[in-house]
Amino acid sequence: MLEHIPAWLGRSLGNVRAGASKLAIVQPELGGRFEPIDLSSPAFAQDARLPPRFTADGEGISPPLVWGALPEGTATLALLVEDADAPAPQPLVHAVIWGIPADAGRLPEGAIVADGAGLADTGDVGRNSYLGEGWLPPDPPTGHGEHRYVFQLFALDAAAEDPGPSPGRSALVRAMAGHVLAAGLLIGTYSRGEEALTGHAQTTVAATST
Repeated sequence: MLEHIPAWLGRSLGNVRAGASKLAIVQPELGGRFEPIDLSSPAFAQDARLPPRFTADGEGISPPLVWGALPEGTATLALLVEDADAPAPQPLVHAVIWGIPADAGRLPEGAIVADGAGLADTGDVGRNSYLGEGWLPPDPPTGHGEHRYVFQLFALDAAAEDPGPSPGRSALVRAMAGHVLAAGLLIGTYSRGEEALTGHAQTTVAATST
């Protein structure tokens, strides 16, 4: 959808961004002092450009994720993916998952899809900002600059509430409040219509222009 915004308008909105301070992981109701989780992806490095296959310019599937040791008492995990640079008052939500088994250790490529359409034992999928279940592929406006897609993984205790069927970001944050034991953070970037760095090799390439 946002690829249809003209480049001149994208450039004029360059300073209109939700901001990292609006991300779920820094909201005071979650506590703010967590043990760290080592969260990474075999598909892209921290702060590196997302391969197009995971965006609206490619296949639009979700990237693989892996994580390390979790603190004692972890019952389940939840994942939120937000665009900190969306030209909106709040970050754009690209994925909501809760109920990921504590022993899962990973989410395979393409796992974030509507409930019943994906792999078993990857948790329950909620609603993204377009009100659909599953992965909302990154789709930044041309000329708006680099967007940060922030993958936030939360380790939850056994007392965490059920956020209900197909919850959005707000419902999940309410359910997690007071029950986060640890959190991990991974950032992938994407942009259109400008030079950008990509992948593990950090090779300069021209960003997709539409």
